Amino acid sequence: MANKNLNAAKEAKKDEFYTQLSDIENELRHYREHFRGKTVFCNCDDPYESNFFKYFASNFNALGLKKLIATCYNGSPIQGNELLLHFDDVDDEPKKIAYKVEITEVTDVNGDGRIDLADVQYLLQNDKNVLSLLKENGDFRSNECVELLKEADIVVTNPPFSLFREYVAQLIKYDKKFIIVGPYNAITYKEIFPLIKSNVMWLGYGFKAGNAYFSIPQSASHDYAAGVYNEYTGLVKFRNCTWFTNLDHNKRHEELILYKTYNEKEYPTYDNYNAINVNATNDIPCDYDGAMGVPITFLDKYNPEQFEIIKFRKGEDEKDLCVNGKCPYFRILIRKK
Repeated sequence: MANKNLNAAKEAKKDEFYTQLSDIENELRHYREHFRGKTVFCNCDDPYESNFFKYFASNFNALGLKKLIATCYNGSPIQGNELLLHFDDVDDEPKKIAYKVEITEVTDVNGDGRIDLADVQYLLQNDKNVLSLLKENGDFRSNECVELLKEADIVVTNPPFSLFREYVAQLIKYDKKFIIVGPYNAITYKEIFPLIKSNVMWLGYGFKAGNAYFSIPQSASHDYAAGVYNEYTGLVKFRNCTWFTNLDHNKRHEELILYKTYNEKEYPTYDNYNAINVNATNDIPCDYDGAMGVPITFLDKYNPEQFEIIKFRKGEDEKDLCVNGKCPYFRILIRKK
């Protein structure tokens, strides 16, 4: 049991990534029309540290939200960074306590002419909105959180990467709209790729220049090499993260401009599938209408009106696609519509 608890603690620490407010603002500005009149649920977001909560609370009226719900999973090692909350029956700042916040009204109560977290905190302390302890641990899979999920229209958060498959499966099960952060290689998961292929979910706009910066607990800083963790900012930098969503956005309908022409030397045919290999998305030939194998980064520019996704990685023999006996990096098989 001790080893099991230790492993669980290690996994929890690895999942403690807190998205920067600037990254949230850059992505969510593309979806503003989707939020009006909707209930938003941030089900992996302690208001003590969550910039998702900060974004939606501060922009509650501008977005025209109906309701904002956030749930906390048994506290956090960096509680207190964003918003200081208090419970009548808890003397100190809550540690390892699961709770929920439900906001239905945000007004400029301090009269400074703007809506910010000071107003939200005041409203919470004066019972205009609901701040309450959860009976369970706040896990997104708990009965309490599932009931809140059923109430929500849109889920927006950075879920635990180690549970990404299970998290997405729950969203699909309950037919929820969502905008979530995830590992880029989730594209290759057998549970995720079919959803992308069938246009059930797709990529968002992504992080600026492909770089995602996350706050992490101080205790986890030694898990990262120099150049990944910045001791001065307390941020880790990853290039293997992106946004996943099933809300429509303009980028998804931008047509990829094709300018290269096909030739057999530059575009060899696979040994085990009747398709040509394309080494870069920008190299997709404009005059080839058959099947093509492209890098997974193609999905950043995937327009379902321009291309059809056929399958991932495997040839007719269900072995990895190969050219002259050599397998290139993982490929997505596509064709132009």
